[in-house]
Amino acid sequence: MTDKRLVFLRRFGSTMALWTLALWTIFSGYEPGFFVLLTALGLVGLWEYYTMLDHKRLPNFKVLGMLCGGVMSVGSYFYASHVGPAHAQDFELAALIGCVLVVFARQMFQRTRDLSPLETMAFTVFGIIYVPWMFLFVTKIVYLLPRDAALHVTGHFYVLWLLVVTKFSDMGAYVTGSIIGKNLMVPHISPKKTWEGFFGALAFSTGGACGLLALMPEKLKYLHQRDAAILGIVLGFAAVIGDLAESIVKRSADVKDSGRLLPGIGGALDLIDSILFTAPLLYFYLRFAIGLT
Repeated sequence: MTDKRLVFLRRFGSTMALWTLALWTIFSGYEPGFFVLLTALGLVGLWEYYTMLDHKRLPNFKVLGMLCGGVMSVGSYFYASHVGPAHAQDFELAALIGCVLVVFARQMFQRTRDLSPLETMAFTVFGIIYVPWMFLFVTKIVYLLPRDAALHVTGHFYVLWLLVVTKFSDMGAYVTGSIIGKNLMVPHISPKKTWEGFFGALAFSTGGACGLLALMPEKLKYLHQRDAAILGIVLGFAAVIGDLAESIVKRSADVKDSGRLLPGIGGALDLIDSILFTAPLLYFYLRFAIGLT
């Protein structure tokens, strides 16, 4: 079996397993399942971020960062599910301030030399913002939408829509870039990304956004085709930026993948890198353009 075929089979198997788990969690509406899945992905992604820094010997407080990320994730889910997303945001802001304080306090017990203290604190706090804080917008989307008559959550269908749009962007970039890609986009960051793939990503994400809305209009009743077209382009663009953002981190750390959790795909951070950027945009669009609170 050739290497390319083996990679494809591993990627296909991991993708099918992940979609099966995600679809079961979404369509079952099992709220503890959301908590376990989203929290696990966010914290594993954060661990991979710190591990990449360790690979490059970049200073960080890994254990402290993981503790802060865990407190933020658990507390945000509690407030979002029991009080509302707005209170979850307040808790996250308080948690971020607390993280900055404890990181400074921790640094006081380290020897100060050159830029090392500043780098340590910056790398540690940036990881908390980049991974768990941005990924927690997925949780807030789940609870932003009003519950149905049986008090079941309805926001999980918007998370499904977000996943489809985001992954269609990734797929469009890969397929279009592989077939007709010639003009390199940012070769100093990602040597395989092309402008043809970029526009393919926008086309696929827009098509996926409009298509899934047409298939599930009752489940996505707060969105119209105009919203889907706008968000398809905006989220498709954000997904490309999210993928390139992680490429910057990986290139800076001299690693190919963030981890080995998922055969053929890489780590958890490789899986959610685009969602880190698309989830906040969808959340704020639903709040300010649609008017959900």
